[in-house]
Amino acid sequence: MARMVRQSLVKFDAPLCETIVDTPRPQGREVLVRIERCGLCHSDLHIQDGYADLGGGKKLDTTRGMALPFTLGHEIAGVVDEVGPDAPKDLIGTKKAVFPWIGCGQCRDCLAGDENLCVKQRFLGVSIDGGFATHVLVPDAKYLLDYDPLPVNHAATLMCSGVTAYGALKRLADRPRQRNLLLIGLGGVGMMGLSFAQAMFKQPITVADLSPAARETALKNGAAAAYDPAEVDVVKRMLKESDGGFDGVVDFAGNEKSMAFAVSTVARGGKVVVSGLMGGNFSLPMVQWVYKRMTIEGFMVGTLAEAQELMALARAGKIKPTPMKEEPMADVQKWIDELRAGKVVGRIVLKN
Repeated sequence: MARMVRQSLVKFDAPLCETIVDTPRPQGREVLVRIERCGLCHSDLHIQDGYADLGGGKKLDTTRGMALPFTLGHEIAGVVDEVGPDAPKDLIGTKKAVFPWIGCGQCRDCLAGDENLCVKQRFLGVSIDGGFATHVLVPDAKYLLDYDPLPVNHAATLMCSGVTAYGALKRLADRPRQRNLLLIGLGGVGMMGLSFAQAMFKQPITVADLSPAARETALKNGAAAAYDPAEVDVVKRMLKESDGGFDGVVDFAGNEKSMAFAVSTVARGGKVVVSGLMGGNFSLPMVQWVYKRMTIEGFMVGTLAEAQELMALARAGKIKPTPMKEEPMADVQKWIDELRAGKVVGRIVLKN
């Protein structure tokens, strides 16, 4: 039997190790995809750690139910190598991006199309083996998306950073006031958000990030203005220069400081969408919440339908590719360390 190579989590809070196992044979509607590219996401670091930061020294244990060794990675694109007996045979040999946010398929949320909300989820690289490997077993052929004529790197990253940024921005599309928009945090998802926002909205897009390199990259890629959240009196200046704050804010960092910054810069009657998972705790006086008439919505990843919408936009040439760097799959731990140290601008995409 053929063998597959994986970069596996063998112990929490420890480096990934190479493991070799038998390549799985697809059953039913399952599909075996030979992986060409897999993006590296900040949430991979949280899974490797085995916990999420709840703030105040508290941690949420994320290890329960996970059997080791385990393969991380959920931004996957590749070639269909084999299909189960109930999947279309003509898929073999086709190039596909893989939607990873897969639910149980039977609960209320799944039947409503919201598989990303399923409590019995089967997310690739999160609860079942993912893309830091030569192959991945996908539970159903319906989770495969055509991506031609997009570059394979772009297609892979659309499946997490892409659909996360797109879904977060969609939550601002129905707002009555559309004067301006602020994006906080310019990692891989934030840079995607900047690209998508220019295709989805007409108003100027402002960005904020602690990194001078990230701010410079954003300005070169279409941002109207860029701010350093650590600058003295920066909130006062932003409120003045935005005529009272921002009608829409997306926090792509998701920590205590970024949320405090988001709430201080949102306009009265505005909305903050939080999609970052850096962690911590956030509190707000109730009177301030009511006085500013603000809305705060949490958002993680989009649905299969939203991934299909996004892929259609990208294939139609309406979305500019974001900064990406291609590296060997075998070097994944090196790039996890670089990402953890804050030394990555844009997205790292791993290649087999």
